[in-house]
Amino acid sequence: QVQLVESGGGLVQAGDSLRLSCAASGRTFSYNSMGWFRQAPGKEREFVAAISGSGGSTSYADSVKGRFTISRDNAKNTVYLQMNSLKPEDTAVYYCAADKFPGTSSRWNLENEYDYWGQGTQVTVSS
Repeated sequence: QVQLVESGGGLVQAGDSLRLSCAASGRTFSYNSMGWFRQAPGKEREFVAAISGSGGSTSYADSVKGRFTISRDNAKNTVYLQMNSLKPEDTAVYYCAADKFPGTSSRWNLENEYDYWGQGTQVTVSS
C-alpha cells in the first residue's frame, strides 16, 4: 500500500522559513515525478512545485518562484519543499503528490498527472 506522509507544517510569521517533507512508503519513487500542491480556504487546489525522478528538473508556480525550492532524496524516498520569505498568502494546506510513471514535465502542474496523494499539512503565515 502506497502512502505519502507530509510533515513540517506549522504557524510562522511573514518572512520566516519552513521546510516540508513528504516521506513515501510502499514503493520506490526514484524514477517518478513528484509534486507539491496547496489549497487555501475557499480556493481550489493549485500547483506549487514539481521535480523529476532524478531531481535534475524542477518546475515552480510563478507565485513561489525564487522563494521555494523543491528537492528530493531518493535514498530516503522523500521529497522536500523549502519555503523561504513566507507571505500570508502562502497560508494553505500543502499536499504531496507522486506519479506512477516518470511523468511529463509539461503536465506537472496538473492534478490528474499524479496518482498518489498525501493527507496534507497545514501552513499558516501570520502578518
